[in-house]
Amino acid sequence: MAYTERIRTLGRVWRSLTLLYALLIFLSWPCAVAGKKKLYIGALFPMSGGWPGGQACLPAAQMALDLVNNRTDILPDYELELIHYDSMCDPGEATKLLYDLLYTEPIKIVLMPGCSSVSTLVAEAARMWNLIVFSYGSSSPALSNRQRFPTFFRTHPSATLHNPTRVRLFQKWGWTKIATIQQTTEVFTSTLDDLEERVKEAGIEISVRQSFLTDPAVAVKNLKRQDARIIVGLFYETEARKVFCEVFKEKLYGKKYVWFLIGWYADNWFKIKDPAINCTVENMTEAVEGHVTTEIVMLNPETVRGASNLTSQEFLAQLMSRLGGKNPEETGGFQEAPLAYDAVWALALALNKTVAPLRAKGWTLEDFNYNNKEITAEIYRALNTSSFEGVSGHVVFDAQGSRMAWTLIEQLQGGSYKKIGYYDSTKGNLSWYGNDKWIGLGPPADQTKVIEEFRYLSQKLFVSVSVFAGLGILLGIVCLSFNIYNSSIRYIQNSQPYLNNMTAVGCVLALAAVFPLGIDGLHVHRSQFPVVCQFRLWLLGLGFSLAYGSMFTKIWWVHTVFTKKDEKKEKRKHLEPWKLYVTVAVLLAIDVLSLLIWQIMDPLHITVEKFTKEAPKEDLDVLIQPLLEHCSSEKMNTWLGVVYGYKGLLLLLGIFLAYETKSISTEKINDHRAVGMAIYNVAIRRLITRGEWQSEQQDTLKTGSSNNNDEEKSRQLERENRELQKIIQEKEERVTELRNQLAERQALRSRRRPSVQNQNQNHSVPSSQAEPPSYSPAMDKRSLPPSFSNSSNLYQGEGKLSRNNCHNSRLPLLYK
Repeated sequence: MAYTERIRTLGRVWRSLTLLYALLIFLSWPCAVAGKKKLYIGALFPMSGGWPGGQACLPAAQMALDLVNNRTDILPDYELELIHYDSMCDPGEATKLLYDLLYTEPIKIVLMPGCSSVSTLVAEAARMWNLIVFSYGSSSPALSNRQRFPTFFRTHPSATLHNPTRVRLFQKWGWTKIATIQQTTEVFTSTLDDLEERVKEAGIEISVRQSFLTDPAVAVKNLKRQDARIIVGLFYETEARKVFCEVFKEKLYGKKYVWFLIGWYADNWFKIKDPAINCTVENMTEAVEGHVTTEIVMLNPETVRGASNLTSQEFLAQLMSRLGGKNPEETGGFQEAPLAYDAVWALALALNKTVAPLRAKGWTLEDFNYNNKEITAEIYRALNTSSFEGVSGHVVFDAQGSRMAWTLIEQLQGGSYKKIGYYDSTKGNLSWYGNDKWIGLGPPADQTKVIEEFRYLSQKLFVSVSVFAGLGILLGIVCLSFNIYNSSIRYIQNSQPYLNNMTAVGCVLALAAVFPLGIDGLHVHRSQFPVVCQFRLWLLGLGFSLAYGSMFTKIWWVHTVFTKKDEKKEKRKHLEPWKLYVTVAVLLAIDVLSLLIWQIMDPLHITVEKFTKEAPKEDLDVLIQPLLEHCSSEKMNTWLGVVYGYKGLLLLLGIFLAYETKSISTEKINDHRAVGMAIYNVAIRRLITRGEWQSEQQDTLKTGSSNNNDEEKSRQLERENRELQKIIQEKEERVTELRNQLAERQALRSRRRPSVQNQNQNHSVPSSQAEPPSYSPAMDKRSLPPSFSNSSNLYQGEGKLSRNNCHNSRLPLLYK
């Protein structure tokens, strides 16, 4: 507000001087303009639309024309006149106006468009009429293309001039990762393309790139989701309010975030009520706090008098007088007004420079027409070599016709913009005030800082498991010693002690693998870790082959021998131990060979595995990245698949064989149903309960029969069982035959009984000669045994039948 009041005071003072000066000019005007030829400038000033820059730029251009036309040292024989229209910053409207300018008298020597979209249209068409195009408000980087726009110049620097300043700030604050969000228009797309090339050269990465047309909600959410921290925003002022309303909703502001915006917005842009958003002024003020803007220096910060003999402050005072007291913050193009002022001066000085060269060629400026390329070329050369001090600073153009200028760096602090530095991209000089202010302790990090933290095995767990493993190893050694010491005992001999020794050694090796498995980067250097990896692999592999291979061999031998055909059963008595040892050796050789091939072709080495990031307990902007060192190789999964597949099949086969031989008992391997440590448990139990080992003879006489003759008893019982089954089958067939004969006899007796009774009635027979009692089924039932499943009962039943129920004369009939 103080700055505005000072400008208004200067305006009132200057207004009085201007009136006096105007009066003098008016009195001398008839003499001054007598004999001057007019040169016409066709101009398009956007008085409305997306950028109503003509509201302040048109009065500034008219101020410059008045001063130029009153100078006797600049174009003394010519008068510049401005023919202007309102383009509304619309290319469609500008097309119609350009047609009117070109096909309506008088001829225009230069065209002056305003905003970038209109300048693109005019500059691309102007070369067909050999016209120079001079813009005061176009910032699109696309206009720097000399092949497309060969006659284009501008006092407004290209928007890409912000990019060197941004890159310099990224480097100053140590940022190597940024994000961008842009409105999808040509000016912002080309600016972002240029920024991408510059940051790539500086070693900076654009990790997130978002764009939107009208609604930025989705783009802002994506920035939040992808953890964007340093964000460059490229959009117009109206879209900026939409963006920061979404920023407030997503909480994408505060001490963790920095936004870079364009500096030519109005100072109170975030406080302007906008029906397109549903955020309050307080919400917007909170969301935009701390953002940084880069702005082309459009007003010379130094008090110097340039070509127009005005300082920048005097120019502002005259401009305020022309605006009639309007609020500069509410006047479109007020910041760009010095550029429009200097554009007229640059054009006047260039035309003045062409007078002498054209006169030497026999030409004058009033001879210009749309077919005269020579005059256009002279004007082009004059503009290309322009260099003077203007109210906007030093005016000079690069090879693409764009203005070279300083960049002002500001930061929003407490709701108002504060200058924090200047940057001269031509010399790479950064003038820094050191008054930048941050919500946190300093500039935030460009991404969540990740702290790598190696995770090691718990030492308490390692020690406790190692103790148990040591006890297991000690027990294995005790069992091995016990087996060797008692190797002469028959009970131990029958368990194949050499295989048991292999089992004990394998268990010791497998338990010993616990120690290298628990060793990690906390105990050994990274260079020694591959050795530890190999120890793990070999101890586990050989331990499994010895421990499981010896047990598998016992079960496999029992299954193989006792499932032979009957004619080969007698060979089961002879066990050749060397076959068992060869089997274990083959399994061990397969493991050794596979491990050697693995180690030679694809050796194990240390690899670092990353796990999901973790948030620390403290409120810090960091994440913990857990790391774990472990052994691996290039084709780890392939090798593990081969090893696990082979050993897995071996385990399944062992389970099957154990199930098949669960009921088999053999003298040669007396512990095959309880392989492993079972033999030692049983042997120790016998030693404790009996107090001493029995001799081989006593063991054979007292307890050996139950162990050594089990197989013979089993065979004897099987033979007896088969013989008894044959006898029972024969007896059952004989009983069936007897029953049939009894049934026939009963039927025969029943037919004879009536004739006997008749004879008894006619003839009296003595009782002593009476026939014996007839045979009845009941009597036969009593005489038969209850079942015929036992041969002794069957013989007993036949005896009773012959003594009690059958006459001696009928006995042969029963066995007929």
